[in-house]
Amino acid sequence: MKLYHFPLSGHAHRARLFLGLLGVEHELVHVDLANGAQKKPEFLALNPLGQVPVLDDNGTVIADSNAILVYLARKLDRQDWMPRGAQAEAEIQKWLSIAAGPIAFGPAAARLVTVFKAPFQAEEVIARAHAILAKIEAQLTTRPFLTGGTPTIADVALYSYIASAPEGNVDLQPYREVRAWLGRIEALPGFVAFAQTPAGLRA
Repeated sequence: MKLYHFPLSGHAHRARLFLGLLGVEHELVHVDLANGAQKKPEFLALNPLGQVPVLDDNGTVIADSNAILVYLARKLDRQDWMPRGAQAEAEIQKWLSIAAGPIAFGPAAARLVTVFKAPFQAEEVIARAHAILAKIEAQLTTRPFLTGGTPTIADVALYSYIASAPEGNVDLQPYREVRAWLGRIEALPGFVAFAQTPAGLRA
């Protein structure tokens, strides 16, 4: 497998983290976003949206980080990471939607302001980050992982941008359960750390 990625992309880290947790051998292909490599014809042939990550599994090409998580879990029949059954799958899909919505427009957007100078209103996206973190904190008061007693792709989907939230001036100190959850993920065999930048509260 080849994973086209950029080290400071939380979406790309999401896919790389899951490959690590699964113990799947893969080749990392660096996509130089700063110099526009994602807009070149050869990359657009893989993903017309011009975004990382992209997984190339011996010619089967999967774009979108959450789609990659689902693909890997199903291809490798890892029901521990993505259980089968209507209720279980719906619960995971809910968290994938949260990763693509409130997480993307909250902590991920806040980090984009400080790390990549994105033109968002910092106060607005930081407030969104705290709103979703409060809900996740409440969820984790009754369970160690988002959907229950063991980790699933739901946890992988949310990890990267929550772990890096301080880079966007989002303080995780008030969220004891969230911080403990991050620690549990980081203790899993095969964990791959997300590259940090000296931005925001980490400056």
